[in-house]
Amino acid sequence: MDKDLYLKGRVAFITGGLTGQGLAVAKKLAGHGANVIAGSFCKENLTSQKDASHYPSSSEMAKVENKLKEYGTEIVVSHLDIRDQVHIDRLTRLAVKRFGKIDILVNAAGITVEQGVCDHPDDLWEKVIGTNLTGAFRTIRACLPMMIENKWGRIINLGSTAASVGWADNPAYCSSKSGLLGLTRCVALEGAPHNVSCVMISPTWVETELMEQNVSQIAAKGKKGTGKDALKKEIIANNPQGRMIQPNEIASLTAHLCRNESLGITGENIQVTGGALW
Repeated sequence: MDKDLYLKGRVAFITGGLTGQGLAVAKKLAGHGANVIAGSFCKENLTSQKDASHYPSSSEMAKVENKLKEYGTEIVVSHLDIRDQVHIDRLTRLAVKRFGKIDILVNAAGITVEQGVCDHPDDLWEKVIGTNLTGAFRTIRACLPMMIENKWGRIINLGSTAASVGWADNPAYCSSKSGLLGLTRCVALEGAPHNVSCVMISPTWVETELMEQNVSQIAAKGKKGTGKDALKKEIIANNPQGRMIQPNEIASLTAHLCRNESLGITGENIQVTGGALW
């Protein structure tokens, strides 16, 4: 566990905070002393269990909660549908009631789907945009006023190289991340006079449960290689560093951006790629 408790007394709200990059961020911020509210969509609330491998079950959420408590800070874990304003309002009210504030917001909740523009169903488009972009907008809208009032705040949006590089059969995902970058810049300007920063971190492929699902979807369509393992090897081979980015790397950068001395880093799109373009 980290001994540099520069976030002691701070309160962090992390969407998608129980799996993948979000969980790595939750652990890192708790390790630096922050109290954490982590929300993720619970698997039991899905209408279909298809492609649900990256969603945590209620029992998995309980295990994560216990693990996070080992850092010695206060932890709140909850089911969160980031597309539902009621869910967002409930968790932000809970945070304010319990801690009196939210200092740090990390928008890590995100999904993708393999579907080209032709024949793209409206419901899939709205699901991706609603999760990756509109959900982030709503959590920011809920948290930014109290950060401005308290004259301190850090907002970190987890984006993707997809914000600036197109990807065939992923128009919804690329559009959502491009939109998230625009939102990030606007929020940075709004928060600037009030000691509130907003940054987007845009990694290439990060080795998470969601990445595994995405690679499986691509492989199932037979676009590259002969299967999932072959596609993963190709992704690694195409990275100049010959590896995949790890969740803890994103978490460490996120934690650094939450330092007092990182206030000047705002409105930026920080890419973590190992030298890769995508």
